Amino acid sequence: MSQSIDLPKVDEFLQELATIQQTSSKRIAVLGSRHVPITHQNLIEMMTYALVLEGNRIITSGSTGTNFAAIRGALRAEPSLLTVILPQSLDRQPRESREQLEQVMHLVESPEGDDLSLAEASALCNQEIVSRCQQLICFAFHDSHTLLNTCREAEEQRKVVTLFYFD
Repeated sequence: MSQSIDLPKVDEFLQELATIQQTSSKRIAVLGSRHVPITHQNLIEMMTYALVLEGNRIITSGSTGTNFAAIRGALRAEPSLLTVILPQSLDRQPRESREQLEQVMHLVESPEGDDLSLAEASALCNQEIVSRCQQLICFAFHDSHTLLNTCREAEEQRKVVTLFYFD
């Protein structure tokens, strides 16, 4: 009895394995829900802090919740290894986010998103973030449609995706 091997799947597996085993620094995107309990935010901050201490570059967006915690962790560890890409202009961000974002060395604003809904602008922003990373770590709820779509797109681009569900 012969067994067929799906070569694209083998290639995908080997690429993912190589990324996981890579010991040099990686470009890791950290994205997630805005609605995150403080205990979860603390865990995300510690994880991001540790990833940056290992020399990894963090790419995230500027919203509250998950991304806010990732920014805090990266800023504590090494601010030069953090890039924040906003879905809209800085002045469209909540006041409490703007104060933290002003400390970010590598901040990319997207004024072209100002005329879009936040959901549309966030989806485009997430696509940009995924295009710049090797690995995506995402924290979502089962009904977080924009984030789950971002994870699917990242998988289609053969990025390593780690998805944590809050619910």
